[in-house]
Amino acid sequence: MWELDSRLQHYAWGSPSAIPEFLGRPADGAPWAEAWFGAHPLAPSALSTGVDLDRAISADPHRLLGDGVRRAFGDRLPYLLKVIAPETPLSLQVHPSREHAAESFAAETAAGLALDSPLRNYRDDNHKPEMLVALTDFTALCGFRTPRRAAGILEGLDTDLTDRLHHLLVTNPTAHGMRAAFRTLVATSMRPAPEAVAAVVEACRVRHAAGGSPSPRIDRTVALLADHHPGDPGVVAALLLNPVTLRAGEALFVPAGTLHAYLHGVGLEIMAASDNVLRAGLTGKKVDADEMLQCVSVAAAPPLRVAPERQNPTTVAYYAPVDDFELSLTRLQDPPGTFRGRHPIPGTGPRTLLGLEGEMLVETDAGRHVLGAGRALFVPAADGPLRAGGTGAFVQASVP
Repeated sequence: MWELDSRLQHYAWGSPSAIPEFLGRPADGAPWAEAWFGAHPLAPSALSTGVDLDRAISADPHRLLGDGVRRAFGDRLPYLLKVIAPETPLSLQVHPSREHAAESFAAETAAGLALDSPLRNYRDDNHKPEMLVALTDFTALCGFRTPRRAAGILEGLDTDLTDRLHHLLVTNPTAHGMRAAFRTLVATSMRPAPEAVAAVVEACRVRHAAGGSPSPRIDRTVALLADHHPGDPGVVAALLLNPVTLRAGEALFVPAGTLHAYLHGVGLEIMAASDNVLRAGLTGKKVDADEMLQCVSVAAAPPLRVAPERQNPTTVAYYAPVDDFELSLTRLQDPPGTFRGRHPIPGTGPRTLLGLEGEMLVETDAGRHVLGAGRALFVPAADGPLRAGGTGAFVQASVP
């Protein structure tokens, strides 16, 4: 096994302090949005040998990935682990299915678009289902409400825009009505003017202050989004979506096609190894709502929370309904002076370990390493079963 460095992403919405504190590095005043631990070619992590993980896998895929993973996913690590720390809201976004991503990536490549072209929507040919496990209280918007519930929230705001949306949902309280309402907000040919958005925001603020709102929380969210993205129709789209709050240790699964926006908090993200994001608004990055509308699911569904399942006395697992990844959490509380790896850690194949707190010894028959908070290890498939001892906690990303 090898130590694994993170690759940092300094997006504008990131926290200036959360990830530096997690990694034990000095803050520099810049927004630290994400720390990547993986082999995605856009930002591969470096091993302690000085070689990037994607190059190491290419050089010896049998040892690092194992034959089972290679048969299912080819010679690439199928997952990407991140620490994410939004200080301000992220974009309103959707991730494509595997089939749509492969088709669209091939089309953009055939058209001669470079991977870093600002005209590109697809940076790779993979889908991007993801799961978020909160490290702190974490807020988000995820998935559409039922049309009747959304109509009830729109009712009484009495603006031209909300009246139109309300009419669409009342006269057609189905997924078709919801798609029409959402399309009215984000489609290039129908996007409402900033003044119409501002009128809705003011109506939500007035309703919240007066009391009696059917959803005070969503009224506050609309005001929050407007503070960061004034005039953006995505602000109004929040009225159609489910608000979510996760406490530390709780998990949310976001399938391909699910509209979502992370708002605030610190969490772990594990996802299929992809960077394909289709944005509808609430961002200064590329927005292609028309492409996003081809991928979004408007079916009403509650947020998909994933409950941890006990694997053994020290480890719980968060099982997402995909083949690309799973995440487990191990907590150790050995007596003082007991440090040698003695607890079996479930999992096989290529594994990435990330320390959350404390200090632990992790070992296989091939070697051992000390794992502390904010540090990461990559364990090749050929290293075999893991054992750990000490006092602390770490997560393990692996392939089911």
